[in-house]
Amino acid sequence: MEKKIIAVVGATGLQGKGVVNALIKAGSFKVRAITRNPDKYVGSANEVVQGDLTDLESLTNALKDAHGVFVVTNFWEGADELAQGKIAVEAAKKANVNHFVWSTLPNVEKISNGQFDVPHFTGKAKVDELVKNAGFANYTFVQPPFYFQNLTGQMGPQTQQDGSNGWTLPIDPSKKVIHMADISDLGKVVAGAFLNPAKVSNGSYLSLATELNSFNDVLEVFKANGKAYSFNQVPTEVFSNFFEGASEIAQMLAYFEAHTYMGENADERIQLAKEIATEDFVTLNDWIKQNVN
Repeated sequence: MEKKIIAVVGATGLQGKGVVNALIKAGSFKVRAITRNPDKYVGSANEVVQGDLTDLESLTNALKDAHGVFVVTNFWEGADELAQGKIAVEAAKKANVNHFVWSTLPNVEKISNGQFDVPHFTGKAKVDELVKNAGFANYTFVQPPFYFQNLTGQMGPQTQQDGSNGWTLPIDPSKKVIHMADISDLGKVVAGAFLNPAKVSNGSYLSLATELNSFNDVLEVFKANGKAYSFNQVPTEVFSNFFEGASEIAQMLAYFEAHTYMGENADERIQLAKEIATEDFVTLNDWIKQNVN
């Protein structure tokens, strides 16, 4: 029997790459990478097709004959995530996709009663209703965590005023509020969802969180691996002026402190993601050993 096709929108990003790799490893599906620039694609998908989240026709064509689709949008590239989510849902419906998996995040606006403004969380969460109401035979939500990769990338340590290398952030480093994981592991959860639709296809939320850490926990694990970093806590209003986009990060960290990354009552969602995953998740300690020189 011919393998069913799973399409991955955003196949060149960190989430998409992990999904493609986990699906290929699972071996049960044919994997189609959907990207704006197929000529530049270098991943392991079985086929690559041009498709764009801002172009309904191109995305509908790209999803032709797909059984399932994984969709992620990128706020940091300037995406209008609600508009792109609408197009993704409409294209998948037009293409008769059976199983829609949406990469979302907690609705900070709702959780905090409007106290915190974190558009890159809430914008994704607002697409959830569109997915729920679209009439897909199967649909699942996955919630990625704070990536381990952030600790060496977007939010990596910087040279401090005292000459040390470390972090200056508006968060209490003793608070265990940050759900973390290797973002590549999201693929193991998504592959598990496509393989076990009976378990998670009726709008289940799967939250990837290998660990719940404080910044002090992070410092300790780095230290155990021979990397000593400093940490300075600064007020939110001070940090917000550090660079463009800093206020969004400050609001996000304040939300973490008040409600944790995944929000209250996340244990069930986290447990379900672990149960459904095709393989075990990588710990921060192992990730540092494998990725940090």
